[in-house]
Amino acid sequence: MMANYLLEIGLEEMPAHLVTPAINQLAERLSDFLNENRLNFDLIRKFSTPRRLAVLVEGLAESSEAMDEEVKGPSAKIAKDAEGNWSKAIQGFSRGQGLTPDDLVLKGDYYFANKHIAGVAAQEILAKVGTEVISKMQFKTYMKWGNNSFLFVRPIQWMVSLLDAEVVPFELLDVTAGNTTRGHRFLSNQEFTIEKATDYAQLLNTNFVMVDARARKAEISKQIKEIATEHGWKVELADEKHVELLEEVNNLVEYPTAFVGSFNEKYLSVPEEVLVTSMRDNQRYFEVYTAEGKLASHFISVRNGNAEGMENVILGNEKVLVARLEDAEFFWKEDQKLKIADLVKKLENVTFHAKIGSITEHMARTKAIAAHLADIAQLTETEKADVARAADIYKFDLLTGMVGEFDELQGVMGEKYALLAGENANVAAAIREHYMPVSAEGELPSTVVGSVLAAADKIDSILSFFSVGLIPSGSNDPYALRRAAQGLTRIIEKYNWHFDFSDFIATLDYANKEQVIDFLKGRVQKLLLDKKIRHDIVEATIAADTMDIASMMEVAPMLNGHKDDAQFKPAVENISRVINLAKKADHVGTVSSELFENDAEAVLYEVTEELEAGWASLSASEKYDTLVSKVVPAINTFFEKVMVMAEDEKVRNNRLALLSDLSSLTGTMADFSLINTK
Repeated sequence: MMANYLLEIGLEEMPAHLVTPAINQLAERLSDFLNENRLNFDLIRKFSTPRRLAVLVEGLAESSEAMDEEVKGPSAKIAKDAEGNWSKAIQGFSRGQGLTPDDLVLKGDYYFANKHIAGVAAQEILAKVGTEVISKMQFKTYMKWGNNSFLFVRPIQWMVSLLDAEVVPFELLDVTAGNTTRGHRFLSNQEFTIEKATDYAQLLNTNFVMVDARARKAEISKQIKEIATEHGWKVELADEKHVELLEEVNNLVEYPTAFVGSFNEKYLSVPEEVLVTSMRDNQRYFEVYTAEGKLASHFISVRNGNAEGMENVILGNEKVLVARLEDAEFFWKEDQKLKIADLVKKLENVTFHAKIGSITEHMARTKAIAAHLADIAQLTETEKADVARAADIYKFDLLTGMVGEFDELQGVMGEKYALLAGENANVAAAIREHYMPVSAEGELPSTVVGSVLAAADKIDSILSFFSVGLIPSGSNDPYALRRAAQGLTRIIEKYNWHFDFSDFIATLDYANKEQVIDFLKGRVQKLLLDKKIRHDIVEATIAADTMDIASMMEVAPMLNGHKDDAQFKPAVENISRVINLAKKADHVGTVSSELFENDAEAVLYEVTEELEAGWASLSASEKYDTLVSKVVPAINTFFEKVMVMAEDEKVRNNRLALLSDLSSLTGTMADFSLINTK
């Protein structure tokens, strides 16, 4: 007969961003615990609010599975002494298995212990949940309370441990798990009893706690959409920012009630981005737009409670927002009195990092790198001038009052103030876009000028921090260099900028450049693996002779797309054979057609020469098609008719040189010898 087990941890309010990771971890740890103890179950349902983490295990077995186990022991040679008595080795082994030596079974040359492990009652196993599951949970931030050494995300107030209708008690500190829980802090804060585990969600709901996070989020969305429809507004809930906002708001409330607030229309003269930042990022409000798509002087927020006393709630929220909007309006007016040149000059006294230097120095290095990238990107002279101008000023907004108050608006305000100061649109856009992407999968710069500046800024940041030994290790990456490297890779991929990054940074004055190359390869590898490309193909691509990021991002998906083709395996094996032989070609000189003894040599030479002439201009797909259609047949014929390791040293070296030239060409794509064809 199957049972249901409820586990609830009641807490002081958790920060919103910790709630979802915490409940996911609890469910995963409990699942692992049950599996390790062979206690079968059907599924685990998750419940969470800022005050509680709970799981309901459905279809739980009454006891763990019984198990027959065979354990290998000492060999027969050492099992008995000269008198035929059991040795200490065999006695110790049998004792450790809870048996006597006479219980052991001889199989071949070894003794074995055959054990029957009986099932353990679910109650006995679940009594260990406190020490084996809850106390082992890990968080980004911890609290300890009283004089206890125990650490948890927030102080534990109560716990529920209920197998169907039976309490399975355990203790953590001075809290004993039972069958009593609490409702909403303000609407129903009394303790009440849960009679059966399966009553949990419904019982909490009657006490003003929507404990199912998914249902609660759906209810919030529904209420917001109903308000928007009623007023003829548009509300965005589907984009990345609002998905994150909805998740955060959902983890701030137990019983949601959405409401509308307003602010004076005069504040609409302040840039929309400032108003949205004040509402969405600072106050967790949802901004609303008119049917025509213009920002309205209203907002939608969500209260943790019912509609009672809502007038005071609305007034309080409006008052807090207006204070922020007053600041924003003030800074907007005051910042327009400042001159960009004056702000740029002051950046000389602003530290980029104590070990690296000032922001002015960072901008100068970025400008030099951007000039090189502009050539690679084949920018027009006008675009190059725009890149240079943007690089001269792109950090000036850090010293404006608005960015000082709302640091989320770095770059955004730079663009607006630059336009007001008469800078052209490309320069202004580059100032905003140089921060992009702001997250791993965030939006990329939309202008080529902004993309060049963004890439250059990231290159200098990575090189500068590595140069002074501030290198990410493990999960530690305080300067977000992994994100910068991933953003750089995505920008290069978007614009298909082909260049050898190793050569690009070779002349730059930074230390630890080899570590930077390895670091970037790691980011490229992650992006390729995220695209579900086979691991060996990724490894082969990363091992290419040139650090051409755009090529890597193009070659790996292309090869992965051909991996099941009939021609793929023989092509890879033939090219791999060329690569392996070419490794023996050190100091063999150049190819001489006069030393050819076979037409197959001449054909492979001609194919290689023809390939070399236009190889760099071919796309990854064109290179692969050429290899399959022209090169591989020539290789096949070559190996059929030619003995590479000829006795004549000159002939042998000539053939090795030919294979080396071909290997060098294919090596710019990938190291094909690393691709698994078995």
